[in-house]
Amino acid sequence: MIAPARPTIHGSAVRVGERAVLIRGPSAAGKSRLAFDLILAGRSGHIPAATLVGDDRLHLEAVRGQLVARPPRELEGLIEVRGLGIRQCHFVAEAPVGLVIDLCAPDGERLPPPEALRTTLLGIEIARIPVEPGFSPLPIVIAALTTLPGCSDGLSAVDCRKEFGNHISPTIATE
Repeated sequence: MIAPARPTIHGSAVRVGERAVLIRGPSAAGKSRLAFDLILAGRSGHIPAATLVGDDRLHLEAVRGQLVARPPRELEGLIEVRGLGIRQCHFVAEAPVGLVIDLCAPDGERLPPPEALRTTLLGIEIARIPVEPGFSPLPIVIAALTTLPGCSDGLSAVDCRKEFGNHISPTIATE
């Protein structure tokens, strides 16, 4: 007897440091593009090392209190690069999700309320960034991965240039 196939979601994921960034959104929203941009940002040192988990479809599973993303076997190591087609890429077989990016999100706004910055998947609460339609997600994601939310974290004003948060430090998906 053949085991039933596990359901998949439409999305992409990239492991940044020790946690994955899960990218969701409608068709042609730029999920593959953001995934590839994150891999390039990792190679250039703008964020911790970044490796593809999966592109286009993913398996998600709750494992010991963490949401784990895995690529379907038939898509392992494959990513779409617009203008070049499907390309082969180094990948990891699984990674715990630390951040969800929702592209073309109807609740994306300049200063989202705190409740918009969390989501629950398979019973697990995860940090979320809703990105409004037409807005480039890469700077937002890099900022989320490399800065602290503000100076209310106990750092002195001397450590906080112009008194707003721009401390380069591992956060959200790398903790």
